[in-house]
Amino acid sequence: MSKVVGFIGAGQMGEPMVVRLVAAGHRTVVYARQDAVRDRLRAAGAEVVDSVREAAASSEVIIACLFSDQQLREVLSGPDGVLASARGDAVMVSHTTGTVSTITELAAVRPDGPVLLDGPVSGSAEDIAAGRLTVLLGGPSAAVEAVRPVLSAYSSSVLATGALGSALGVKLVNNALFAANAQLVAVAAEVGRKLGIEEDQLLQALSVASGNSYAADSIRRTGGLAKFEKRAAPFLRKDVAACVSATAELGIDLGGLGAVIADGPFDLN
Repeated sequence: MSKVVGFIGAGQMGEPMVVRLVAAGHRTVVYARQDAVRDRLRAAGAEVVDSVREAAASSEVIIACLFSDQQLREVLSGPDGVLASARGDAVMVSHTTGTVSTITELAAVRPDGPVLLDGPVSGSAEDIAAGRLTVLLGGPSAAVEAVRPVLSAYSSSVLATGALGSALGVKLVNNALFAANAQLVAVAAEVGRKLGIEEDQLLQALSVASGNSYAADSIRRTGGLAKFEKRAAPFLRKDVAACVSATAELGIDLGGLGAVIADGPFDLN
């Protein structure tokens, strides 16, 4: 069943999400700042509006795909923000990878609705375009099931993780493990170079050998260590910082994961 979907944050990840939502038959109302993005999304069939309030006001499902906790607070809070503008029976999904404390604080602003779900994602813009993204969802089960068909427009896996904030916890652990794996791949490449093995040869061999990993495959598909670091490191640094902050708040030591992330060749701190 098609829904009215409000969408905020049509950036590198958000734009292909909007395209998939429109293609799935959802009336998609988008707020985007950049003229070029607005033109592309309008051409794709989205309804482009001029404010967050307009994107949220009539929508049954509201999706925010933003970079940071600060951006999420700016969009959701205030008299013209999503929480003040949305219908009480709407469901709001945040794809932002941030802290649990931020999502729970925002949920408490308007306890009578809309329902807020933390929905961090795992995958790339290419995965979104192919409809194979993974979305983790934390929050009330009825709200999770209500948005599952909408998110399936660009996701092959929509996984319920439990209470509000649990999806962010899973994503932060996942990101720490991915960052540690990426560092280990970089270390392995250094060892390979000392053995006279070219980086691309090693990555190709690993792709069909028992030492392969999602991180190794990501580095290979990106074009090698240097390109991967340039493209992925800014996002990994943000995610690692969020993980360190969240675990520190709870007095949790990342242990060996933290040590590998901190000591590896990539600058992720």
